[in-house]
Amino acid sequence: MLLTNKKMLNYAYCSDKYQYTMGKSFYDSGMKDKTAVFNLFYRKAPENNNWAVVSGTDEVVEMVANLGNMDPSFFEKFLPGEEYAEFRGYLSSMKFTGNIYAMREGEIVFPNQPIIIVEGPLIEAQVLETPMLCIMNHQMAVATKASRVCRATNKPVSEFGSRRAHGPWAATFGAKAALIAGCSATSNILTGAIFDYGSTGTMAHSYVTAFGSSVAGEYQAFDTYIKTHRNESLILLIDTYDTLKCGVLNAIKAFKANGIDNTYPHGYGVRLDSGDLAYLSIECRRILDENGMTGCKIFATNSLDEYLITDLERQGACIDSYGVGDAIATSKAAPCFGNVYKLVEINGEAVLKRSEDKIKLINPGSQITYRIMVNDPSKGEIFKVDVTCLRGDTLSKQIEAGETFTVCDEYDRYKNKTFEAGTYTALTMQHKVIENGVCCAKKYTLQEKKAYCHETLMHFSPSERRLINPHYYKVDISDDLYNLKMSIITKLTSEIKNFKG
Repeated sequence: MLLTNKKMLNYAYCSDKYQYTMGKSFYDSGMKDKTAVFNLFYRKAPENNNWAVVSGTDEVVEMVANLGNMDPSFFEKFLPGEEYAEFRGYLSSMKFTGNIYAMREGEIVFPNQPIIIVEGPLIEAQVLETPMLCIMNHQMAVATKASRVCRATNKPVSEFGSRRAHGPWAATFGAKAALIAGCSATSNILTGAIFDYGSTGTMAHSYVTAFGSSVAGEYQAFDTYIKTHRNESLILLIDTYDTLKCGVLNAIKAFKANGIDNTYPHGYGVRLDSGDLAYLSIECRRILDENGMTGCKIFATNSLDEYLITDLERQGACIDSYGVGDAIATSKAAPCFGNVYKLVEINGEAVLKRSEDKIKLINPGSQITYRIMVNDPSKGEIFKVDVTCLRGDTLSKQIEAGETFTVCDEYDRYKNKTFEAGTYTALTMQHKVIENGVCCAKKYTLQEKKAYCHETLMHFSPSERRLINPHYYKVDISDDLYNLKMSIITKLTSEIKNFKG
């Protein structure tokens, strides 16, 4: 049974059954080869953010490549019976043959902007919905939370949340998302190995107590650790018994006994994991400095998040680096990210889902998003507006040609801004990653994704990056997209009004 399960461990089929019941109707009715366009996007950022951080598109590309690589017996388990036999045969070899556009990992994305655009035969595109959302919702939740935590301080933040993550896959790729969004390090060794990033970690309380529950045992633990980890960073956990009365003093004693001082090239420090971190860090700093260990760093952990870190810094805590676990690994305050996957075009005809909830009204048609950047004499290059257009529409052509253009607020068309030719740079947000079923994505290292995310953030104003009540960044749609949307809604409204049943 275990071997069978391993054969079936293909994340392209981590899906909902309804994707395939719909697929059978498309197959039997001759609709399977209609060309569909689906957009993956979110409607509202978590925790009152202006925006979210993209992570997961690399795993999506890998997942799509695995479609069609499943033992035929798998389909018999959820589509049994002779009436499904022909459809099962089709599914067992069905590969994705279309095109996929995606924002790169580390990108900053706003509500309703297409993060991923899927173009292809209807069945092929439809069945990607659930596994794609599974990947993107998890990683973007973690990445967006990690960005919030990292923006709460100028100090390094390490991700330590694997033990609280929702399974090994979540721990591994959640740590990757956290690193992209700003974390300086992760404790997860698998993430470090897969993405060639390294990992960090020293000791737990069990290491200290393994030497006996005594003050002398604590010193022995520290001394042994230093002796067995020379030529590495040396971080001693000092709160096992009493941070100030013995922990920090034993650490100082062990460091000095082993010749560890400010000249040690690999760095040394102590870690606090309980108690009043502000008070303890200030006192530890005083004691360390009085003993000539001004270069000894103080690390803090213990259920931290962006709010606690902000408060610690307000109190003047003497903390050089933070370790954050469950708040990042589970996106604790907002664990459910809201990406959705909606059909926007079928055989060249724009479609939308009409809803009585305004927030659920989607933008129809095949789209592309541009980010407009201008050079401010005092602030440098800054982002001014994002605008989503229909591919090849009037505004899209103006932007591509570098011409003067005007954008209008979607909800107040009298609010507008004009950009003169030669005064702006337009960045295309979605890039082709799969063409005719074949991966064509540009490869980036995790370090490059991390650097890109940081650089992108710096082009937004500080007021747009703040954690509390961030300033609104202008996000619009083209007139052609707006008019198409309104025309479909008007037509539907009329049909519904006159519908007799």
